[in-house]
Amino acid sequence: EVQLVESGGGLVQAGGSLRLSCAASGFPFGDYVIGWFRQAPGKEREGVSCISSSSGRTYYKDSVKGRFTISSDNGKNTVDLQMNSLNPEDTAVYYCAIAPALLNIQVLCRGGGGAMDSWGKGTLVTVSS
Repeated sequence: EVQLVESGGGLVQAGGSLRLSCAASGFPFGDYVIGWFRQAPGKEREGVSCISSSSGRTYYKDSVKGRFTISSDNGKNTVDLQMNSLNPEDTAVYYCAIAPALLNIQVLCRGGGGAMDSWGKGTLVTVSS
């Protein structure tokens, strides 16, 4: 059974930073794409950033480029999201998700993540103005 456990959410003032972590276990596929999605109140879920386990290729949503950095430790099966220069529009529940790398990383990560295989329960990030 695939398990994804997120941590690191919380309340931060605008301009501040947070680091999210996701610990993954139980996935049967060796080559995968893992990443972060978010859903703000009243809005659809959207892909924030993903990384490929084999190539290290990354995807970032345009609005987070230059502010967020995704990194992974394949040996520990963890993926982190360093979020800097946060603004209130980043407020959302952030979910970790994983899928076998059968599709292009942009296909998997862009949009609502309908092609992702397994999901964590999410961690809330609140950015105050």
